[in-house]
Formats: sequence, structure tokens, C-alpha cells
Amino acid sequence: MKNETNKLSEELLKEIEEMGSDHIMSSLSTPMRADAFDLTDEEKIKKISEYFSKIMETMGLDLTDDSLSGTPQRVAKLFIKDLFKGLNQSNKPKISTFDNKYRYHQMLVEKNITLYSNCEHHFLPIVGKAHVAYIPKDRVIGLSKINRIVDYYARRPQVQERLALQILDEMKRALQTEDVAVYIDAIHMCVSSRGASDQSSSTVTVEYSGQFKKEAIKDEFFTYIKDTLK
Repeated sequence: MKNETNKLSEELLKEIEEMGSDHIMSSLSTPMRADAFDLTDEEKIKKISEYFSKIMETMGLDLTDDSLSGTPQRVAKLFIKDLFKGLNQSNKPKISTFDNKYRYHQMLVEKNITLYSNCEHHFLPIVGKAHVAYIPKDRVIGLSKINRIVDYYARRPQVQERLALQILDEMKRALQTEDVAVYIDAIHMCVSSRGASDQSSSTVTVEYSGQFKKEAIKDEFFTYIKDTLK
């Protein structure tokens, strides 16, 4: 019995290692160290460039080649200034909301928001679409701000479940309402380019709050985005 238990444990560990902890998240907040911002962006870029040079050298690449010599610096800038800029609160967009002077209280849906992120397990791209809806009360939000909220939280190492929750919470906080829904459909390159190498699958995450938990409101939401669903 003990040998069978050990065998099962070994198989489970092997399976977990192969999965790379796919779709496991530890908290709603992106895991960050207390000293995450002790270094400036330029200091981080310098360090990452040095580290990435060592990675490339370890792989056997010749960094004296003209095509590769600038790669460590380019990758470092890409990480800090673009792909993972959402880690830095100073890059958070200003969320403008306005009095709901028109007393518009029907559902508002911003759909087909292009989403680029990276999975935190393999640092491979997540590419897809987000659809965000809310039912206004006293405040409404500038439409482009919804896109910026999605982009801000996407630009960090992510788990798709967490991303949907972070967008939902930010919308609720900005609009001071519980009536928000977020639907994300995305392709994960860690699935399509490694392991299972499944080129056709995508991952859907949906988060509802407030009135969107009612079946009739959910149905209305899906009516508006159904032409975008596969």
C-alpha cells in the first residue's frame, strides 16, 4: 500500500510539473514583494539586460553578432515599459467618471476589447478579447477608459481568472456600483505552443456582480456579445 501511495504521489507531482500550475492563482492581487519598487525603471532595465545576456550566453548564442548584441537591452525595455508596465501603479490610467445626467439606467456594453497579456507560469502570450458591461447608477465612465482598465491589468504576468476579477473590481470601484460583468475569451500560447500543443482551444472566464447574477440580465448581456462568441 505504501509503495502504491508513493507511486501515486510521484505521478501527481509529475503531472503538476507538466501543467506548470496552469490556472492556479494564489490571490486576487498580483503577487508582489514589499521592495518591488525600490529600484527605478532604468535600474530594473539595466539589471534585466545583464541577466538576459547571461541567459542568451547560457543558450550558446553569440552576443557579439550584430543581430543579437542589442537583444538583452531590447528585451529589458520591453518587459518594463510595455509587456509588464501594469505592475507599476504609476502607469495606472486616470479613470474619469461623470454624473449620469441623462439618467441612463440600461445596460452598457463595451465589447471586442483587444487583450494582450502574458501567463505568469511560462511568460508566454495570452491573446484575446474582453467584453465588459455595467448598468449605470449615479456615474458613467468614458468608453475609452474601459479599454484602458483592461489593458492596464493585462500588462502584467497574469492568470486569466485573476485578470477578469481585477477588471471587475476596478469597474465596481470606479463606478460605485455592483452591477458589472466581465467576459474574457483568450488563447494561451503555453497551451498552443508547448505541452498539449492545441492550436484551436481558447479559455473563457466570466465574472458577474450585482444584477448580472440574475438570469435575465445575464441573458441580455450574452445577447449583445453573442456575435463575437465562437
